Amino acid sequence: MSRTMPRLVSLFTLVTLLSVPALGHAAEEKVTPLKKGDRIVFLGDSITQAGVGATGYVTIIKKTLADKHKDLGIEVIGAGISGNKVPDLQRRLQRDVLAKKPTVVVIYIGINDVWHGEKDPARGTKKEAFEAGLKEIIGKIQLSGARVILCTPSVIGEKKDGANNLDAKLDEYSEISRKVAKETNSQLCDLRKAFVEYLKTNNPDNKEKGVLTGDRVHLNVAGNRFVADVMLKALGE
Repeated sequence: MSRTMPRLVSLFTLVTLLSVPALGHAAEEKVTPLKKGDRIVFLGDSITQAGVGATGYVTIIKKTLADKHKDLGIEVIGAGISGNKVPDLQRRLQRDVLAKKPTVVVIYIGINDVWHGEKDPARGTKKEAFEAGLKEIIGKIQLSGARVILCTPSVIGEKKDGANNLDAKLDEYSEISRKVAKETNSQLCDLRKAFVEYLKTNNPDNKEKGVLTGDRVHLNVAGNRFVADVMLKALGE
């Protein structure tokens, strides 16, 4: 081997590394524009169930897309049930999602998986089951031909700087969702990050509720508008 060969190999390696995109945020950056005939199902718990109400985030998204893309005929379907956790979504996935033949599925879950275990750990969802369940749900959706947008769980209390009782655990489950999005090559909609950043600058009195939620968890009018805006960006709007 000539003396110049190691230099050429090193140069090739450097160029190759510089040309590879950073993987840490890959799942979050893959935004695919909506197309004609898209059918979007929003899968989740009571937050999504309420989202189909007059001022709910699902309704806001539906109206926005209808106004902006009348020619595309995009259909928006809410599939939220109060109290649901990841195991519940696994059980009703075929009936409430796959049977509707969606092209896009937005999964907003995780609050109850953490919250229900606050006083009785047996009522929550263990981290291993949370991760495995998300992967199973996403795998079946992708196998049907639809793409997935996976949201991290938002808040259980609106105090800043980790002052809410379940912030640490909620962060752990949010990190699992980020990991699952990356490993399944799904798009990530990081609601947890968006909420934390918003409350840091828009909750000067460090209130536990009343900024984006009415009861620490369920969205008020401002919260629904906020989630709709974040999700519309994830949908390419």
